[in-house]
Amino acid sequence: FESIAGKGAKQLTFNQIDLEQAGPYAAEDADITLRLHQVLRPQLEKTGRLQEVYENIDLPLVPVLSRMEQRGAMINASTLRKHSQELAERMAELEKEAHEEAGESFNLGSPKQLQAIFYDKMGLPVVKKTPKGAPSTAEPVLQELAHEHTLPRLILEHRSLSKLKSTYTDTLPELIHHRTGRIHTSYHQAVTATGRLSSSEPNLQNIPIRSEQGRRIRQAFVAPEGYKLMAADYSQIELRIMAHLSGDKGLLKAFEKGEDIHRATAAEVFGVAVDDVSGDQRRSAKAINFGLIYGMSAFGLAR
Repeated sequence: FESIAGKGAKQLTFNQIDLEQAGPYAAEDADITLRLHQVLRPQLEKTGRLQEVYENIDLPLVPVLSRMEQRGAMINASTLRKHSQELAERMAELEKEAHEEAGESFNLGSPKQLQAIFYDKMGLPVVKKTPKGAPSTAEPVLQELAHEHTLPRLILEHRSLSKLKSTYTDTLPELIHHRTGRIHTSYHQAVTATGRLSSSEPNLQNIPIRSEQGRRIRQAFVAPEGYKLMAADYSQIELRIMAHLSGDKGLLKAFEKGEDIHRATAAEVFGVAVDDVSGDQRRSAKAINFGLIYGMSAFGLAR
């Protein structure tokens, strides 16, 4: 579609495309879909209960997703623009601090200049090398160096704010449709291996939540007057299945008592009372619980 309609904000709607281009495109679209149907339909019918899943779950969802895409998501652009301004100010402060720490001005986004300052000037330990044999300044390396040194920590914070600014606070307001006043994403129901929905252009499913700055971006998503935003989720569905399949006494007991498993794990791992577990500690415990279910190694757990 993009090859005839263009992409992004300048994308044409189908009624704006010349008939000479639109005709062959539409004909091929219908033809290839039919050919695929003739190949895939028999496979669907002979593979377990897939036909049932397709007809009773996947197909009825299509018009629902279509309505969701057309309705769009409402965001408060002025909230994001204000946040963008604050991010720019904080980034300028971090840049100044980084220059003072290094004892010279340099471009925070240049791996070459970072290498020279980190390894030649400051003599920081070389954690990892690039394929060409130069000392690496990639994110995992900076995270390791940041435990002991100030400059890598400043660079990491600057990078994370820069990413939030370019990906969200600067970009999302530009994607608001002039007629609806909302952002319209595309939902895909047959992309992820786990069967979850995914979202693209823009991806509204990866708005950060772990940092205070990320949570502020989420606050820009609003409901119109007289409406509320509601979140609904299964309560620890995988862990309930785990408890059932494994018969683990600890898990079963926790569910019977209505405990929050992730909170209970966090209390055990961090050696604090259940009531004193922080949001970040619970998130770490959740990563541990799910990681172990899905085959995390001892090395992965340590990381």
